[in-house]
Amino acid sequence: MSEEELEGEGFVIKDKRSSQLSEEDTAQQDKQADAASAEPPPQQEETPFQIDFATFVMSLSQSAFYQLGEIPDPLTGKAEMNLPAVHQTIDMLIMLREKTKGNLTPEESKLLEQMIYELQMKYVEKSKQ
Repeated sequence: MSEEELEGEGFVIKDKRSSQLSEEDTAQQDKQADAASAEPPPQQEETPFQIDFATFVMSLSQSAFYQLGEIPDPLTGKAEMNLPAVHQTIDMLIMLREKTKGNLTPEESKLLEQMIYELQMKYVEKSKQ
């Protein structure tokens, strides 16, 4: 193959290096390519995720909705129910409400009450099925 072409199944590979380059030039280009790929990427400053009370309550609630079968498993796509785990999560939210009484903002308190109520209603609904 005079043009150094390799043909495969439906594609063509061409050697872009010119036959006019000396071996030194080719070696130098290879070294530059290796050096460029070996350099670590510049450090990006990442702001760490800040968790607050509302995020914590939503995380617990999201887990409970998953355990209720309201949210399908992202891997299997199947919704599975685990009522004892839901009951435990509701109990944790109620305990959290009692332990933080008087220390929450009105918005945080409302969110916590709303999540407890919604989960209790869904739990009762699912346990009757």
